[in-house]
Amino acid sequence: MTIPEMQWAQVVEQKGGPPVYKQIPVGKPGPDEILVKIRYTGVCHTDLHAMKGDWPLPVKLPLVGGHEGAGVVVAKGDLVTGFEIGDHAGIKWLNGSCLSCEFCKQADEPLCPHASLSGYTVDGTFQQYAVAKASHASNLPKEVPLDAVAPILCAGITVYKGLKESGVRPGQTVAIVGAGGGLGSLALQYAKAMGLRTISIDGGDEKKAMCEKLGSEAYIDFKTSNDVVADVKAATPEGLGAHAVILLAVAEKPFQQATEYVRSRGTVVAIGMPAGAYLRSPVFNTVVRMINIKGSYVGNRQDGVEAVDFFARGLINAPFKTAPLEELPRIFELMEQGQIAGRYVLEVPHLPIRTEY
Repeated sequence: MTIPEMQWAQVVEQKGGPPVYKQIPVGKPGPDEILVKIRYTGVCHTDLHAMKGDWPLPVKLPLVGGHEGAGVVVAKGDLVTGFEIGDHAGIKWLNGSCLSCEFCKQADEPLCPHASLSGYTVDGTFQQYAVAKASHASNLPKEVPLDAVAPILCAGITVYKGLKESGVRPGQTVAIVGAGGGLGSLALQYAKAMGLRTISIDGGDEKKAMCEKLGSEAYIDFKTSNDVVADVKAATPEGLGAHAVILLAVAEKPFQQATEYVRSRGTVVAIGMPAGAYLRSPVFNTVVRMINIKGSYVGNRQDGVEAVDFFARGLINAPFKTAPLEELPRIFELMEQGQIAGRYVLEVPHLPIRTEY
């Protein structure tokens, strides 16, 4: 299999962007790494945060973003045993971890202090060929379409992990804030597959239609609601509130509201990370109602296996639109405007490299 020396990539050259579509060298895998010929890659809100430098975490510059890449293994290091050339592989947010620290030993690899992050601390999947640690890459069944599985590699795994962390049991109700977005559309489906009842909170008719199509029992439009808290409670059995709240919002206000409509002994799970936002809850209310507030990061390797398995069995159908890799700047603009329902997946071209313009 011929691997070119140069490739096309979307490169963020300075904080704030925009990404520049240009040629860069193709990476070479180390002894424990694989090189994946990327066919499709999802676009996550995290990619926008990375470009803008929103988080208090040093970001690599120049940077190739992206962390939902699905493709074919075209090269591997001598120590790799879990992949063969020609296998289908997924590259996730957690590109690698030390596998020897306390967290890694307890299957909390995302908390590893030495973790490498695709599209943030190492170059990601907005390029034709990407390198990843074989131990953290996902084995993808060849019958699974690579475009449709791409959003599962971050959005799917992340919300699946959040639902597990919430402790919600089959038959109980979970409120999903930001249900009409890329993560939310998947959270609704994983919740349904896990036997949970769902309430969607988002804004706009397009998102309402999608949430209802995905089986949500109620839709609360924060743009038109006079009282979001009251409306969420009214949509729950006996008006007691949701057993859990999954926060996928990209604004701070929903994080402050959640403890008001979660029921006593309920759990609020923060997943979205609005820049500069804080979680606040009245101490008296939190104590006497025994509310649990926690964060949930991306899943570990086993969470990834389970999330992909749900998809492979046909229980998850990620709503997505496709666009060529060249259109990433336009998609970032739509994302900032809140105009994307579901997920965008970029098709990565594999045409001869142009040497003349």
